[in-house]
Amino acid sequence: MKESQLYAPVKALMQTQGYEVKAEIKGCDLVAIKPDSPTVIVELKLSFSIELVLQGVDRLSLSDDVYLAVGIADSVIKRRNWRNKQADYKKLCRRLGLGLMSVRLEKEEGEQVQVLLDPAPYNPRKNKQRQTRLVKEFTTRIGDPNTGGVNKKTIVTAYRQDAIKCAQVLSTNAPMTLKGLRAQSKVEKAGNILQNNYYGWFERVSRGVYCLTDKGYSDLKLNADLAGSLVREVANKSPDVPCG
Repeated sequence: MKESQLYAPVKALMQTQGYEVKAEIKGCDLVAIKPDSPTVIVELKLSFSIELVLQGVDRLSLSDDVYLAVGIADSVIKRRNWRNKQADYKKLCRRLGLGLMSVRLEKEEGEQVQVLLDPAPYNPRKNKQRQTRLVKEFTTRIGDPNTGGVNKKTIVTAYRQDAIKCAQVLSTNAPMTLKGLRAQSKVEKAGNILQNNYYGWFERVSRGVYCLTDKGYSDLKLNADLAGSLVREVANKSPDVPCG
């Protein structure tokens, strides 16, 4: 497939909507004009890329109606990749105020142009719940135990820090009542952490009494430095609470 092959089907689509269409006008791949309507600009590319997005953003200085037209290859793998990424492409275009088209050139099906998104001003809606969770995670996480940009590595969340604090206390005091564990670890949600047992570290001995599993002991050793720093942080920031 050649990039120039995308022009004819996109032109035909615009003509059916009453536009007069011309190619390569002042650097724009396709320009469509009809009376009493905004000028439409379409940039053509064989694949979705940052280069195409930058071209589209540049064309927004010429018109509010700018589309990116992307060729869809006839191979099964490339078509599947396009479907998997299409939602993200639309999200990006929507945020930038760009429209998006897909163009398929297949002899058995003919030339097909699908308008996936029309250009429109983007008015972002904030997700209050996610905002609250973001700030809460930031404020409750102790220190900065992670390195930004690192992949395939366990992220130390505030929840994991609380679980480690509970495991650290249990490692030297097990079996232990939930009330005593909460008092020594300073973890208010210790009950939920032990009952959910997300990491497989805790075992219920009897009602309200817990101990540490073998996995809990082994994982605690792997997190020994972090556990030590958390214990020191609790001791420095919180007053001692006697066990009940």
